[in-house]
Amino acid sequence: MPVLLAPVDSVVEFGQEPIASPGGLGLVPLLGQPADEVGIVLLPGDDGVDDPRGRVETVRAAVVMHVPVEVAGRALRTAVDAGADILVSVGGGSTTGLAKAVALTTGLPIVAVPTTYAGSEATNVWGLTEGETKTTGVDDKVLPASVVYDAGLLTSLPGEMTVANGLSAMAHCVDSMWGPHADPIDRALAQEGIRALATGLTAVADDSTGVEGIEQTLYGAYLAAVAFASAGSGMHHKICHVLGGMFNLPHAQTHAVVLPYVLAFNAPHAPHAPEAEARIAQAFGSRKAAAGLAALREVLNAPRALRDYGMPEDGIAKALGPITKAIPDNNPAPVTDENLTALLKAAWAGDPIN
Repeated sequence: MPVLLAPVDSVVEFGQEPIASPGGLGLVPLLGQPADEVGIVLLPGDDGVDDPRGRVETVRAAVVMHVPVEVAGRALRTAVDAGADILVSVGGGSTTGLAKAVALTTGLPIVAVPTTYAGSEATNVWGLTEGETKTTGVDDKVLPASVVYDAGLLTSLPGEMTVANGLSAMAHCVDSMWGPHADPIDRALAQEGIRALATGLTAVADDSTGVEGIEQTLYGAYLAAVAFASAGSGMHHKICHVLGGMFNLPHAQTHAVVLPYVLAFNAPHAPHAPEAEARIAQAFGSRKAAAGLAALREVLNAPRALRDYGMPEDGIAKALGPITKAIPDNNPAPVTDENLTALLKAAWAGDPIN
């Protein structure tokens, strides 16, 4: 998967004419396509092989959070009817997710241009929501063929979304310490991802338009996603996927709220627990992993409670069974109805970590 880091000297073909990007934050004015849409690109056929520029056509598909199956179906029909050759996603995780939903069926290649820190562009994980149930899976067909990172595309990302998105990326790192397939390389990548995210998010919190902070955060988000794709989805992500699909909660904020509770729940019991604890703590520059995350969350004024984002209190009991079923059998800490309920109640209310 080629990863392109803008600014670069490049030619971006999008729309009717090739557009030169001579360096600087070049992609922002060039894409000709709003964020949170998927461009379905038709490349020239044999009749245009000698002069492909200016013959690229695009159609677009709108994006909805959590990728409902009916939205994915419309995008798929659009791609098939248009005879699409490439999918270009410009936006956050839901945008990339919609492109992945189409690629899962068609096998079309994806060029991902992220405008948040979601990290989906660097994984082979897909997700679809039907009713109140979100289903995820893994398939190499959905891994984007190319990714373009440009800090200029994130300078207008609102501060609250930046914080939530960055902490969602950090959740990839934490799950990678003890995910179902985690290995020493995943833990090393996750440690560096946490360090970069903590550094970048602190800088972006001071100046949301600062390119250096954005680039550092993008770097961390990429490492986090690569580690997560290898380690697999652990307890944290299973909780968030169930809650997000069941109650239509905002994805990034849900991850940001749940993360410290799962870290405190799993860290003492994890395989290689001393190593994982030491790696996370060192990445934060703290003596303890949980303390390092807590200090960062305080600086960032991070999201604190699921109830703030629309989860009903009686949803805890409703979600308990599906979450228990989804959590991997090899989760570091034994999961019971009692301790999982306590975790969800604390996350719902935003209680102090115990």
